[in-house]
Amino acid sequence: MRFNIIGRNIDVTEGLKSAIYEKLGKLGKYFQPDTPINVTLSVEKDSQKIEVTIPVKGNIIRSEQESTDMYVSIDLVEEIIERQLKKYKTKLTDANKGAVSISDFAESYIEEDFEESEEIRIERTKRFAVKPMDPEEACMQMELLGHTFFVFRSALTEEINVVYKRKNGTYGLIEPEY
Repeated sequence: MRFNIIGRNIDVTEGLKSAIYEKLGKLGKYFQPDTPINVTLSVEKDSQKIEVTIPVKGNIIRSEQESTDMYVSIDLVEEIIERQLKKYKTKLTDANKGAVSISDFAESYIEEDFEESEEIRIERTKRFAVKPMDPEEACMQMELLGHTFFVFRSALTEEINVVYKRKNGTYGLIEPEY
């Protein structure tokens, strides 16, 4: 795994790097050796936050954890990502797509972060390839990202669709109507 560690409002010390390599290095069994692991450490007031993004073929594994201690945040994010990987692998197997190893995947695309503000201001724009998939696969990707909606291209109609998580825990699908 190739680690890309960035610090925002924090100096990334050798101790932090060592903790990241040790904790997230345990996940190496799930990935190819050249898989990029993007880690962003940030500090705001009393909050120590770590964001980990791992692009894989057609999907992205992501977790963001926050605490008052960066080492605690690193521990939390490692647990969450490992749980996501196990859940994802189980869903792939259960969906009769065969026992697929996560390490069969390669790089893919970057997810987008959305923040609310009173004035409309676009702070960041990201572009990513929109892979054709079915709604169930889109829901699985949305869960992996921890988002409440996901935009994808329908494998059946080639149209842009949106899946979203409803308040009662069910999913919804938005299809274009012409």
